[in-house]
Amino acid sequence: TLPIRAVPRHANEPRQSGTIYTVRPLSGLRVLVVDDEPEAREVLHALLQLEGAEVVAVESAAAALEKIRTWHPTVLISDVGMPVQDGYNLMKHVRRLPEEQGGRVPAIALTAYASIDDTRRARDAGFHVHLPKPVDPPRLVAAIASLAGITEH
Repeated sequence: TLPIRAVPRHANEPRQSGTIYTVRPLSGLRVLVVDDEPEAREVLHALLQLEGAEVVAVESAAAALEKIRTWHPTVLISDVGMPVQDGYNLMKHVRRLPEEQGGRVPAIALTAYASIDDTRRARDAGFHVHLPKPVDPPRLVAAIASLAGITEH
């Protein structure tokens, strides 16, 4: 179960008695999504934004490396099967970065490859969590919250 972070239903709405609040479990988190498929990026962006996260979605490992250094995400989510540079290679580069440039960012691998060997390969590359596609939204949100250190109150 995820913690409840109550926020007004509309961002500009003041908190006052009688206000209806919604649950936004990823509020305050920065999530970087890396996927070469535009539709996958859009779906993940919308889902995570609805859950309260600030989301940036990029199409390549190169773009992700640049964004990690400048934007400092709380959690990185990357597709594994991308052209030019795959998610495993991306993570090897990320883990070589100094900590202050994002080298220790918690990371989730999203992939259609879901065998035990694929999970092991993802962890060996530096991912903390390996989730199969199509992604289960509650499971993804729970994984992000866990990696970000959000615990139930």
